[in-house]
Amino acid sequence: MTISVCMIVKNEEKVLARCLDSLKNVADEIIIADTGSDDGTKEIARRYTDKVYDFKWIGDFSAARNFVFSKATGDYIYSADADEVLDTGNIKRFTVLKRCLMPEVEIVTMIYVNPADINMAYNDLRERRPKLFKRLRTFTWIDPIHETVRLDPVVFDSDVEILHLPEENHSERDFKAFLKVLSDWGDMSDRLWSMYAKELFFNGKKEDFAAAAPYFEKRAGGDETYEELEAACVVARTWLETDDFSAADEFMNRFDGFRVKPAELDYILGQICEKRGDWDRANRYYESSECDDSFIKADYKRM
Repeated sequence: MTISVCMIVKNEEKVLARCLDSLKNVADEIIIADTGSDDGTKEIARRYTDKVYDFKWIGDFSAARNFVFSKATGDYIYSADADEVLDTGNIKRFTVLKRCLMPEVEIVTMIYVNPADINMAYNDLRERRPKLFKRLRTFTWIDPIHETVRLDPVVFDSDVEILHLPEENHSERDFKAFLKVLSDWGDMSDRLWSMYAKELFFNGKKEDFAAAAPYFEKRAGGDETYEELEAACVVARTWLETDDFSAADEFMNRFDGFRVKPAELDYILGQICEKRGDWDRANRYYESSECDDSFIKADYKRM
């Protein structure tokens, strides 16, 4: 089994060598697409591979990854970021995986270990992510009668751990990217909306909430769906950040009758009431937040 390591990079001279050093003995080929570096990134990349391509940045990470994937020739493609590292023990695990992986497996997940000292929009410090992909998929028929083509991929959960070691927080870049997508397209997938909300709660400043609020206000609507309540969390946090509570009373009167209540929203509304001197209502919201479901899973009590 052969592995193509595929990466997109820009201005990663501080961390790229560290990443590639940990992958060079696992990879059968390394393919790198540079999206506009003006530092020594490409020179470092060329020390490890002659397959370094320029890809004009169009504001679309998926387009860049599709491009670099299209250059792969291995049986499997490993998607890596420059700020990731495999330590010695996990290089060994990856090597064993490469030797023993059954050919019918189409996706391999690995454990992504996020840093505890940098606030990032992740629910957990450890999470499973798909990282290794079979380059060419063979479709097969299943079931002895009423046969159909198997559409679900064969997934293997490996024990390989990837250390995510960023040099800095990328939230400012991400906020600009979210706003550009909304400006260009007017909407996003539910997954991206949720990531945007989490990023705001972890790292957003007053101006970030103010810029995002008009979009989340449209999404909040009036129903009690997961997506709309998550958007309402962002809108309410914007009221708190900007001290503009003009729309809070009407919302709180509706929210008190909701069947599903996010802990973040209860806690934010409690803070709003506290700022306005309504201590009884504030305490009711605080008490309610202790038993409500948490949607965004940010450390909302330290806002």
